[in-house]
Amino acid sequence: MEHLGALQVFVRAGEARSFTAAGQQLGISASAVSKAIVRLEERLGVRLFHRSTRTIHLTPEGTLFLERCRRILCEVEAAEAELQHTQATPSGRLRISLPSVGSLFMPLLGAFQRLYPDITLDIDYSDRLVDVIEEGFDAVIRSGAPSDSRLTARRLGGCRRVLIGSPAYFAQAGTPERPEDLARHACLLYRFPSTGKLDVWPVLRGSALSAQELPVGMVTNTLDPQLSFAEQGFGIACLPELAVHAPLQQGRLVTVLDAYNQEQMVFYVLWPASRQLSPKIRAFVDFVAARLFRPWPEGVGTPASGCDHSSTPT
Repeated sequence: MEHLGALQVFVRAGEARSFTAAGQQLGISASAVSKAIVRLEERLGVRLFHRSTRTIHLTPEGTLFLERCRRILCEVEAAEAELQHTQATPSGRLRISLPSVGSLFMPLLGAFQRLYPDITLDIDYSDRLVDVIEEGFDAVIRSGAPSDSRLTARRLGGCRRVLIGSPAYFAQAGTPERPEDLARHACLLYRFPSTGKLDVWPVLRGSALSAQELPVGMVTNTLDPQLSFAEQGFGIACLPELAVHAPLQQGRLVTVLDAYNQEQMVFYVLWPASRQLSPKIRAFVDFVAARLFRPWPEGVGTPASGCDHSSTPT
């Protein structure tokens, strides 16, 4: 800390080009400033200022050192401000974007709202690829590896995408035993809003059946219609396992072709990179990291074996 004090004295003197002015800003005498600079020069082994009877000027070494010291002191101030932020009560408007994975997020967000009543949620609930910075989002949750260098990411966990249908549908149409059997079934397909391309089901990787050969029972750009149509017996859908946990547990849906389906999708929470993480964003990030992929209760079945509950920062 003594060294930081000397750096602060040097920065003030370098910016003011005057030991007297620096002393006035710091509340010490010009003589004390001069002595602090001399000790600093002796420790560094270089001259930082050219001195005359009336003026002082930075040496080339002093100019270089001044820029470095400014950055160091800014980092220290930012760290102090961040610590102060962590002690503040999270509050204010929190604009977030979430993928449409059924009703998964609603109980989670309800619990968050009860825990932080001073935060007002502003939710974008869709699968479109939002521009976090340009559109002013505080945080988003998305699947897939982050690619925007302007964002900070924290890994929440992962789960499989599973093929699901209702027991009544399979009783009528039969249960597929191999990926190729899907050619005889109604398939409820997902179209990516950002590209217009159809989703490729993981069971088809390496299969003789291509995604284009799947019989189309419905196409949608959100997941809720797929889930609803699957529960009503209109066909087979491919959805994140965590989005169908409840209907699987209750027997309204069952999975098929699990032996061909071990690929996992990974979810991240992303927020604008910043030195100072506000209390409301920190509260949201920590909350979803702790709650979204919490272990499923024993005896639930499929979701317990297919989800990765880690929340390791990246």
